[in-house]
Amino acid sequence: MAADNASSVTEFILSGLTDQPGLQLPLFFLFLGFYMVTVVGNLGMITLIGLNSHLHIPMYFFLFNLSFIDLSFSTTVTPKMLTSFVSKKNIISYAGCVTQFFFFCFFVFSESFILSAMAYDRYVAICKPLLYTVTMSPQVCLSLLLGVYGMGIWGAFAHTGNIMFLTFCADNLVNHYMCDIIPFLELACNSSYINLLVVFVVVAIGIGLPIATIFISYGFILSSIFHISSIEGRSKAFSTCSSHIIAVSLFFGSGAFMYLKPPSVLPLDQGKVSSLFYTIVVPMLNPLIYSLRNKDVKFALKKSLDRITFL
Repeated sequence: MAADNASSVTEFILSGLTDQPGLQLPLFFLFLGFYMVTVVGNLGMITLIGLNSHLHIPMYFFLFNLSFIDLSFSTTVTPKMLTSFVSKKNIISYAGCVTQFFFFCFFVFSESFILSAMAYDRYVAICKPLLYTVTMSPQVCLSLLLGVYGMGIWGAFAHTGNIMFLTFCADNLVNHYMCDIIPFLELACNSSYINLLVVFVVVAIGIGLPIATIFISYGFILSSIFHISSIEGRSKAFSTCSSHIIAVSLFFGSGAFMYLKPPSVLPLDQGKVSSLFYTIVVPMLNPLIYSLRNKDVKFALKKSLDRITFL
């Protein structure tokens, strides 16, 4: 669709995950299944934490918000991707594409910072247990949460503002199953090193800062754990962090694989496959990781199921 500037572009066509006809229907049902598990798992975690008073502590306050972010994150991407499997042309309006990209960025940055807030919570719980109640007071938790969503909004506006200055000259086929910054830069005819610089600066702050916080927190945590004399004490300390470590590794590991390699090393078609991991798979796995590896959650689930059975 020809255009002299970005504002004259009225719609984009999302190429989707694959153009092979034989894979469309199997992939549709596969990712529909993933999405259903994501919705049930995260809604279940939100409900479980909300209904069980013994889970109304800082750790589960942040887990509640992680589940909300994962559910929203997946809902921003997956339904439109499913459309590409069952329609000949997956058309999205310019405004719709920008809106999807805005919320995609918002939830990515929010997830990064909620994971760093959870790391800080684990640091206080293990390194300063006697001061935990005071340090992680409701006011502090609320302030951290406002910071999480505040950085999410900042990252979304920064990235979305960057693409608003792009000009799309002729081609409106986005080589992706969602609206993302890298295919936008490839599609635009006026993208420059300034746009790339903005991307790297925003990512360095929005993703680098949480990663640094997580590494520092776990540095202190490991130091404290090694000073615990009993094997049982060390094991208990490690077990309280294991779920969070797995969630952090999956989210940041898959994101780094997608965005920290140059296009010559990881072509966009392969990048689409790797991006599936943090956009579709990670939001599905997080509630499973935290429920299967957490005694409090399993106890709350058993209690809720017993209550339902009794009723």
